[in-house]
Amino acid sequence: MSRSWTEFVAALGDILSLPLILLILFALATVVALLWYFYPAWLPRRRRGERRRWRLRRPKWRLGWRRPKLRWPWRRKRKTVTETVEQQIEELIASEEELPEVPPAVYQTLADRLAAEGRYAEALRERYRSAVRDLVQHGVIDNRPGWTVTELARAAGSARPRVDGSLRTATSLFSEVWYAERPATAAHDDQMRTLADDVHQALTAPPTQVTPTAPPSLVAPR
Repeated sequence: MSRSWTEFVAALGDILSLPLILLILFALATVVALLWYFYPAWLPRRRRGERRRWRLRRPKWRLGWRRPKLRWPWRRKRKTVTETVEQQIEELIASEEELPEVPPAVYQTLADRLAAEGRYAEALRERYRSAVRDLVQHGVIDNRPGWTVTELARAAGSARPRVDGSLRTATSLFSEVWYAERPATAAHDDQMRTLADDVHQALTAPPTQVTPTAPPSLVAPR
């Protein structure tokens, strides 16, 4: 096989020159590439009921340049609100800080789950932490590790008198359950939820405007 191929190439070289052979191969490759590119536009087609007629269709040349559409092979999946809250709850449970930087609503959600499991003492603690976190986010107090609950309530009450009553009651309830080891019940959890809501409403309520009163008249009535 190799001998016959060598003789064929030698005979072809005697007839055609090497540049001419390269030109023919280049033209043949170009024709094959064009047919491959415009496939199957150049294939014959027939209608229903029509005999097969092999006719080469004239390809449609398109000289215009189209802007390619870039599509990334991956798309960033948007996290839903539920997935974000679940992730924050996991971070809150795994954190060793006294007051992790998560929204107060996350503390409340965790407290609801603990209360549903009958763990009222832990639920009460998370609700109290939500109130403290609410105070930190509104700039009433700073997050200072090592503060006692009494010092915290005193500092918050002096800085924002509106929260003084509710926060002091919540602090007393928290101390009775966690320091005096008083058994927590569902009623205690409901009370702490109400106190935490009162603190939040006091922080978000608009400031009251004092209407100026007219100065008393200096003219004595007749």
